[in-house]
Amino acid sequence: MRRFVITTTISAVLLAATLYGGGFALSVEQVSTSPEARAHHAVLLAHITSCADPEKSTVTATAEGIVNGKRTTIPLKVVKLAEPGAFAVTREWPQEGDWVVRLVATHPAFGTFATGIVAPVSGGEVSPASAKIYRRAPTSDDVDTALKHGTLE
Repeated sequence: MRRFVITTTISAVLLAATLYGGGFALSVEQVSTSPEARAHHAVLLAHITSCADPEKSTVTATAEGIVNGKRTTIPLKVVKLAEPGAFAVTREWPQEGDWVVRLVATHPAFGTFATGIVAPVSGGEVSPASAKIYRRAPTSDDVDTALKHGTLE
């Protein structure tokens, strides 16, 4: 019984801290909404939302693809923008092949917790509307599934 009370109390405290702190989420949108992102020649705009200090967040991005039957990963340049929690992602992958963009966001206040997104690339353009959001870092299996099926549904 005592273990249950302690576990329940710890869980409640962690939940309250997350709610009070605003949580931590990642979203993506077209660069057309940000002149600054367009100035960096970005192909995708990422935002940290629901976070008390979004400027302390880190976002990493990779292009994950299949070119001539071979799985390929290319690190992408991520630029912090003037708006706290806003990031521009540039294109570093070739025209040939099938691609998705994998983003992972972390924040020092949330320890090892990460959130992520996998966004498909169609006709050379990243499709934020078709992106899949994860309450964790997307795994290689998540990316492989998206690439294999050509969809994130």
